[in-house]
Amino acid sequence: MSRLVEKGKRGGAGTRLVVFCAISAAFNTASAHARDLSGLPTQLLEKVEAAQQACSDFEKGQFAFELGAIHRVDLDGDIQRDWVLDEAGFACSTAVSLYCGTGGCMSHFLVEEHLFSLLNQGWDMANIGPFRVLLADVHGSQCGGINPTPCVVASVWDSDEMVWRSTGAEWE
Repeated sequence: MSRLVEKGKRGGAGTRLVVFCAISAAFNTASAHARDLSGLPTQLLEKVEAAQQACSDFEKGQFAFELGAIHRVDLDGDIQRDWVLDEAGFACSTAVSLYCGTGGCMSHFLVEEHLFSLLNQGWDMANIGPFRVLLADVHGSQCGGINPTPCVVASVWDSDEMVWRSTGAEWE
């Protein structure tokens, strides 16, 4: 940002306008994202409200819902965007680690009306054959190690049973 401002001082009104527009876009994006809470499904809104309450209860903290906390992504392969709420996008002014710890942060995956939560250190989606696969970086203890031990879980949505399916591979 300082380079942009420095260039703005030397570059004249055009560069200052670009910097102003970038800052305005950032604020407008944040405001638009905050309005998106009203459109959240009830199950996810309850998670946000519980997080707000936990923050308020801890020394009267101020809760922040940051950009990137909500994702719309196809989780089950039906080409419809499902909902994901990442607590990594939550912040509390009085407790830095209220929502995340060494094990990661909770992510809440909503497929149709079914909500499942997973403690993870990051996740992504992949297509493997006919399956839409949720890949999550989880705590190393889930692989017989400690936190820094690499450990990933792969899960697929079973639309007949309405559950996530995963297995531990048996390597030889």
